[in-house]
Amino acid sequence: MAYPQNIFTNTTLPSPSFISRRREVIYANTLLYQLNVLKTTGRYDAFKLQWHQSYSDAPDVPPIPNHLFWDSDVAKWIEGACYFLQWKENPEIEAAIKELVDMIRAAQQPDGYLNIHFTVVEPEKRFSNLRDLHELYNAGHLIEGALAHSHHYQNDFLMEPILIYVDLLCRTFGPAPDQKHGYPGHPEIELALLRLYEKTKDPKHLALATYFIEERGNPKGQDGQHYYDVEAEARGDKENERPVYMPKPRSYWYQQAHEPIVDQQTIEGHSVRAMYLLTACADLLRVENTKRENLRTAVERLWTNMVDKKMYLTGGIGAQKQWEGFGIDYFLPSSTDEGGCYAETCAGIGVMMLAERLLQLDLNGKYADIMELCFYNAVMTGMSASGKQFTYVNQLASTDTDLSKRAEWFTCACCPPNVTRLLGYIGGYLWTFNNDEPDTLQVNVHMYSSAQLSIPVGNKVVELEQKSNWPWEGRVEFALRNASEIKSTIKLRIPSWADEWRFVPNAPDQKLEQGYLTLPPDWLKKNSSFVLEVPLKPRFVTPHPYTNQDILALARGPLIYCLEDIDNPWVTDHFKSLVLDPTSTIEETNVSAEEMGEPYVALAVNTIPSILEVGTELSPHIELSAIKQETGMTSDKLHFIPYALRDNRGGKGHMRVGIRKKR
Repeated sequence: MAYPQNIFTNTTLPSPSFISRRREVIYANTLLYQLNVLKTTGRYDAFKLQWHQSYSDAPDVPPIPNHLFWDSDVAKWIEGACYFLQWKENPEIEAAIKELVDMIRAAQQPDGYLNIHFTVVEPEKRFSNLRDLHELYNAGHLIEGALAHSHHYQNDFLMEPILIYVDLLCRTFGPAPDQKHGYPGHPEIELALLRLYEKTKDPKHLALATYFIEERGNPKGQDGQHYYDVEAEARGDKENERPVYMPKPRSYWYQQAHEPIVDQQTIEGHSVRAMYLLTACADLLRVENTKRENLRTAVERLWTNMVDKKMYLTGGIGAQKQWEGFGIDYFLPSSTDEGGCYAETCAGIGVMMLAERLLQLDLNGKYADIMELCFYNAVMTGMSASGKQFTYVNQLASTDTDLSKRAEWFTCACCPPNVTRLLGYIGGYLWTFNNDEPDTLQVNVHMYSSAQLSIPVGNKVVELEQKSNWPWEGRVEFALRNASEIKSTIKLRIPSWADEWRFVPNAPDQKLEQGYLTLPPDWLKKNSSFVLEVPLKPRFVTPHPYTNQDILALARGPLIYCLEDIDNPWVTDHFKSLVLDPTSTIEETNVSAEEMGEPYVALAVNTIPSILEVGTELSPHIELSAIKQETGMTSDKLHFIPYALRDNRGGKGHMRVGIRKKR
């Protein structure tokens, strides 16, 4: 089984669906909007290696210069654009890619080095601060951009300079006495090198990825010391000096470098970095096809800790703003004024990446459930209906200081192009397949949509089509074509949230295996068309009791819902004092696409809302009898919309997912 960035081309989206409409928006609006931002902010021309005024700006997050990620911004845009150009041509985008590639090639230094900041601003400080300054992170995204470029254009015009740069990295880093025993503060290059190895089969690419993974957290990595200590001493850092995102010096758990990955018991630190690192670990297990029991156990242990104890209802991860990452177990406040909530868009994408890799190690619906949850909630909320506004942070409740609002761009602009590239190859997430044996095919269906998969098997092209209005409707119609002489097996994921499901005609064995229903070859030869029906019934959900969040949220299928002030205009306090009765009935309303470009199902709780009223006396405690739940507001319903579609219709920016539960 291959990478979704490669097999997405086997999938087409012939019928309208949530996914195809999101892709249309990106192709029509987002790609050119982002290209314009790259040009107007200086990112586009940065590889010309001329001085830009922003290079003198004081950093927003010391010690990281604001422009430090420009290489990756350009690389991710190239990558996403190449995925979409596989679908539709666009002369303006094609011309921009060509010019950018020309500039990247011209910017390469004689020894192969490629980085804007350390070529123009501080050339004497190359590889002097792997902990903070993102050289290898940028290199990883350049590798992934080159892979997408090579896949689309079938040439090595961008790959050629990137391979030269990677050769320099292979000479610079490693276990030899004359090499640096370091690794990136922000993992990314590890997963990029593993993808590169699939293309090149060059053992040094696999070796460098493996070294970065295994060396991370080594307490005696360089001259008997932790590598980050050695480079800090070489820079002349003061003993107690620390970046602002670390709560104290040597907080190396921020980079998942406090101990080797196989020894880590809980998921810690920056959530995006953790996801990229674990994705690389899972992929290494797949690529090597070896047991590596310690690493496999560690990845599963950290996944379980994250999902069970550190994940929001939306699939978002990361409660702490200071380090953009995880807090202690069960620390999952909904908003800034409750103690935090970060849930970065890129972190949700990282969860999807990790889940996809784990599915290839173990076909288990628990991974696909989280992958779908993140996609429809934590990730899709990151881009507006127009495709021209974005979120970096995705809190589950607004506050006066952090309204539910999107931005046109960010200084650290990792999230907007990350959403773009994900939707470029999203077809590779819907399903995986194995056609390695002659006249034999297995397709594992992880997510549902209207899509068609075409797979070469021998001299035939087998097609599996699914038609569905998922996630608004739960009926999925399947058709298998050109498979009469093929030994085909199909495995369909049954979501864990589904308390019932129907299959027509009846499958031979309705027993699920790790969340998947198996349709064997003999049955498929007689039934090339079949239907899966999963009723999408509204339901109340709540966080784990140990979170001390005594709240209810509304869900329907894979979607989590929220309240917005535009539908409930009486709100004045971000719904903080609202009380929800779990015995209330829920009604559904179909809303047309005219409102925000996407037809959706709105929900309403049929109850007269209650508001919590607390006495004003000064005291460290309140008598229980003093807390009242007053009713009689002007509205007799609470109106909910999908969290992914929030902040598209104006309003004051008041929003909340979890509502206080009525006792």
